[in-house]
Amino acid sequence: MFRRFALATALLAFAGFLPTHGAASSVPVAQVITVALASLPPLFDTESAAQTHCPKGVVVWLNIPSGIYHYQGERWYGRTKHGAYACEKEAIKAGDRASENGQ
Repeated sequence: MFRRFALATALLAFAGFLPTHGAASSVPVAQVITVALASLPPLFDTESAAQTHCPKGVVVWLNIPSGIYHYQGERWYGRTKHGAYACEKEAIKAGDRASENGQ
């Protein structure tokens, strides 16, 4: 979770949305965005698109900012503001984890 928060903060700072206190950045914005996207699994807008991508795998709902995913039938499956469907194996590979309380 901290890693995603740090990446989001870096993206906002480099995009000019957070004050940098006069310090110029030596890292190009494109490089920061590339690193942030590399830490995410492939994301899908619909459950069927995710299932097509991983036909033998389990489709989960990934809450992108927290890196926590939910299984079908759980309370937050498909319901968080900033989420998308993903394959469980790819989410695990990207460092995401399942919800601990079954919600």
